[in-house]
Amino acid sequence: MEVIGDLPRELFLEILLRLPVESLMRCKCVCKYWYALISNPKFIELHLKYNCSNNVCVLLKRCLLTCLGERENMLSLVCSSGFSFINLDVDLSLYKKEPCLQLLGHCDGIICLSNYRDDIVLCNPATRETMVLPESCLPCYSSISNLIPQTSALGFGYDARTHHCKVVRIVSYWEERSGSGLPHHSRVEVYSLATGSWKELNVKVPAHVWYSPCFETYFNGAFHWYAIDDNRDEVILSFHMGNEEFQVIPMPSALSLYDYSMCRSLFVWNGRIALVIYPRKGIEKSFQIYVMKEYGVRESWTKILTIGPLTKVEMPLAFWKNDEILMEGSDGLVVSYNLKTQELKDLPIYGVPKSFATLVYINSLVSVKGGNRMLDGDDTGENVSTPVTFFFSSLQIIKTDDLLLKSLLLLHFPCLFR
Repeated sequence: MEVIGDLPRELFLEILLRLPVESLMRCKCVCKYWYALISNPKFIELHLKYNCSNNVCVLLKRCLLTCLGERENMLSLVCSSGFSFINLDVDLSLYKKEPCLQLLGHCDGIICLSNYRDDIVLCNPATRETMVLPESCLPCYSSISNLIPQTSALGFGYDARTHHCKVVRIVSYWEERSGSGLPHHSRVEVYSLATGSWKELNVKVPAHVWYSPCFETYFNGAFHWYAIDDNRDEVILSFHMGNEEFQVIPMPSALSLYDYSMCRSLFVWNGRIALVIYPRKGIEKSFQIYVMKEYGVRESWTKILTIGPLTKVEMPLAFWKNDEILMEGSDGLVVSYNLKTQELKDLPIYGVPKSFATLVYINSLVSVKGGNRMLDGDDTGENVSTPVTFFFSSLQIIKTDDLLLKSLLLLHFPCLFR
């Protein structure tokens, strides 16, 4: 059995897998061996799998008011274990004061941000790594003179075939003076982290994406939007990241006629698509929850329960801990509703009303630039298991409250603690 310091290799790896990303970033500075191990794509994959099973959080975007009365976007993490709430130190300079900032999806610890007008940004909040995507491959003008292009939909998700994340963008072309309310036509492009470039798809978009609060959702290898088809029926439009094809998923038959006074939000709940229907306005609101038991089959929509009526609750934000829903209160306070006890609990999270957005989120070491390069002896100039070489001062490394990290350092470098 290979031994690292005083620890068997297997135990050493198990300890590292349980460390948060912030501690692992410090560990990379200890020595070449640790740097190579933590940068290894296999270790990154194992660490991600561990967090998927043990450390799922909710990423919350909200607006806060500065002392000058200006709005600023803030990203925070809400963890279900013991309820911990952490504001993230992420560089949002591009979108810090953007009132229409959207969270477009989450994939292996990477999130996608955009305001639908300017740049699209990929960000790993845990490693604080960001990347602005290159310019679109679609022209900013139409060959037909009276058509105006506009980004109507963006989505972000994981392609299981290539093992890379993708961004999909739908550009709709609108007539300047058209009373139809629907675009003339649409074009689609996809950005892949595997290639680092955009490509246009020769596909027809079978429905037109429309806005509905807290609806855009990645599930089952596909990204989902609220949409209206050519018959003006409400549908769910999905785009599969693997085969790069669209699919139209019908709404429950009880919702065949559009009612503007009601909102629709889409979530993932207990491994299935869940649709929440609730009034757009009102002091008291009831929330109907439908679940699609067989993906893509209209007849499998089943109404599970109705929540409420609840007072001073605006909209659902996310399912978490399986039996609770995070919701936005009418006064900008986040509340949690327990489906079993039917209790509503205020959480110490505030923001400008109607500025909240959420994603189910997992901390990871995955790079926004498409992965990590395998480091071996040739990369470091010597075998990574040779005696250690410190990259930073020891005092910088041991300034941490992480007990696991301190234990590792004590076992390997006891001289630091004498």
